Amino acid sequence: MNWITNVVRPKIQGIWRKREVPDNLWVKCPETGQMVFHRDLEANQWVVPGSGFHMKVSAPNRLKLLFDDGKYDKIDVADVPLDPLKFRDERRYTDRLKDAKAKTELDDAVLVGTGKLDELDVVAAVQDFAFMGGTLGMAAGEAIITAAETAVERKNPLIIYTAAGGARMQEGILALMQMPRTTVAIQRLCDANLPYLVVLTHPTTGGVTASYAMLGDVQIAEPGALIGFAGPRVIEQTIREKLPEGFQRAEYLLEHGMVDMVVHRHDLRATLSRLCRLLLGHGPISDMAGLPALIEDGEGKNPPETQIAPAENT
Repeated sequence: MNWITNVVRPKIQGIWRKREVPDNLWVKCPETGQMVFHRDLEANQWVVPGSGFHMKVSAPNRLKLLFDDGKYDKIDVADVPLDPLKFRDERRYTDRLKDAKAKTELDDAVLVGTGKLDELDVVAAVQDFAFMGGTLGMAAGEAIITAAETAVERKNPLIIYTAAGGARMQEGILALMQMPRTTVAIQRLCDANLPYLVVLTHPTTGGVTASYAMLGDVQIAEPGALIGFAGPRVIEQTIREKLPEGFQRAEYLLEHGMVDMVVHRHDLRATLSRLCRLLLGHGPISDMAGLPALIEDGEGKNPPETQIAPAENT
């Protein structure tokens, strides 16, 4: 036995061998470049501690953040044809779906669940941008419709978190038809006098913005979220003009009346709970959605965590 070859050399090589580190151990803030330990980021609800940048959140984690004790029941959605147009570009559409399902462990881009929000029964639907950009296809449209129908059947408020790049091109006209279908489903919810709250997260664009994403009784946006139909670059190339600073961002839309409030993720659950109770007629109005600060503060200032659009004089 060669002691140097079999014992000493492997130990030396082990010292200099590069250790394998998980890819997601540290997360880089897209805004400032700050590196955050993934467990610290998760404990802070995926908000970067230094910059306050709101990272994307998976659909299951969104529902856990919303419901009491993170417990909810998943609502099954009717099956739809996987590849109705037999679409293929660089890859087959079915292969893209398989990869997205394996990556996210979701059936499609929208997850629907029901549970308790401060002891109030609520139905919620969440779009996951990690599933093919959260695009709206037949399955996602069916999920939104199922969420609305479930809310009407159970007489519960409906909360939707939007995050999408628009309609799914691989399904063509069938994807575009989900815009009027989901709009009709939301109208039925409205006819039943049930609250419909929309949380616009980064990014919400395309056909989703042109349908159910902008039909809420109250439009809430997370800080810095990109919200619009076409992207800023496409608009600049079309009109050949430089867009204003912060164009299509949540704060810009709040100033121009397109959303009702911009709410930090840490305050989002409490805000949704109070709004649901307000719209259902439960509880005193002074306890609703940051309104005490508006009522008690003679100057009409809002708390720093929640920005609310001022009411117009009539």
